[in-house]
Amino acid sequence: MKPVKLSFAVALVLAAMPLVSFAQDAEVVEEESEFPLSASLAATTDYVFRGVSQSDNGPAFQAGVNYDAPFGLYAGVWASNIDFGTGGFETDYYVGWNTDLSDSWNLDLAATRYAYSGDKGLSGDYNEFIGKITWSGPVAVTGLLAYAPDYGDLAPKAKESYASLGASYDIGETGFSIGATVGYTSIDYGDETIEGEAFDYGVSDYFDGAFTVSKGFGPATATLGYYDTFGSDADELRNDSDIYKPGLVLTVSVALP
Repeated sequence: MKPVKLSFAVALVLAAMPLVSFAQDAEVVEEESEFPLSASLAATTDYVFRGVSQSDNGPAFQAGVNYDAPFGLYAGVWASNIDFGTGGFETDYYVGWNTDLSDSWNLDLAATRYAYSGDKGLSGDYNEFIGKITWSGPVAVTGLLAYAPDYGDLAPKAKESYASLGASYDIGETGFSIGATVGYTSIDYGDETIEGEAFDYGVSDYFDGAFTVSKGFGPATATLGYYDTFGSDADELRNDSDIYKPGLVLTVSVALP
């Protein structure tokens, strides 16, 4: 999940991202089950990850499989079509550990491999390490930190950091829920020395925000979301590419079994 670099293109949704997308960013209703294997299918009008379209503001179809092992361990794979110029596919492989710290607090640690194929507008595969903590009360609040030490397989080596804070609220017995998220992305493009001359490629950063309304229909969930990027380098990024511009997105996901 990645937007396309400043002069470039990178990071998704996941989130919109997405672990939207699988990502953080795609929203899938998970129900407790004694069966360790689960799957999800989704169709969306735009694959948005961390505020940035991964499908050139067009539709995407997504599928994932997750295995819950004992002691909170889990692993899975998630895939979506993408478009950063020529069109292609993103496949995310992840492993993690999830545990309840108390009746209200939950900790989730994961490592994700973002792999891309077919789209010549992307710079390369990369790994990201993610930590997430959630407090469940009248409102569920989630904080997330992510770090990619070799972002997009760029040369010289780039480093990506991401932080977000989100909240969601279930509206009684209606089946509706509302949510809001704000995130911050920073990409350090590093420096190098060529024939004795030093080059510093600088840092690109921006904020992203989302407001969502979801309705459950049995195993299916429909989500209408508004996504945007703002602050820091967002205006410059928008001038370079429409994938950073705000928009409304409708996603329908189905959890299996």
